[in-house]
Amino acid sequence: MVRIVAGTARGRKLETPDGLDTRPTLDRVKEAMFGSLQFEVPYARVLDLFSGSGNLGLEAASRGASFVVLNDRNPACADLIRKNAKAIGLDAVVRVLNEDYLAAINLLAREGESFDIVFLDAPYQDGTAQLAAEELFKREMIRPGGTVMIEFATALEPPHGIEGLMRIRRMKHYGACSFALLEGANEP
Repeated sequence: MVRIVAGTARGRKLETPDGLDTRPTLDRVKEAMFGSLQFEVPYARVLDLFSGSGNLGLEAASRGASFVVLNDRNPACADLIRKNAKAIGLDAVVRVLNEDYLAAINLLAREGESFDIVFLDAPYQDGTAQLAAEELFKREMIRPGGTVMIEFATALEPPHGIEGLMRIRRMKHYGACSFALLEGANEP
């Protein structure tokens, strides 16, 4: 069961996609992530680039984010995100895209979008989250003071910073799951 942990939709359950293609973030990991971001979420512009059920992006909307873009390349997931957002009353602040992650980044860049918080919960094995983070920082789509959060398997190589582009602000481990907070290399 996946649920909203805090905010206006606290306790509301989210439907999740069938099958093993998605891996919802566990409540204790999600609570730790949002604990690290608690003062950044209200009024933030948020991007959840590999959304699945919309768990992370909808949690941000529930906690007061002003605008949340949720993207998933699977049409069934995108439809489910729309359904979940409407069911918990957060559809007014949510935009759902159904694109490959690079196509979504390209579209949002053309529209001049930038974000305070980005969630990258991509498939663990292929390094996609690291590539997406690099692309977002290169295109200056992360606002000054903004944060990119990458969820990854503890057993795999963690994300890394790139001199002059982005750096790791914090890393936390929760059993088999970990997350890293990245920020621009020039942040104080």
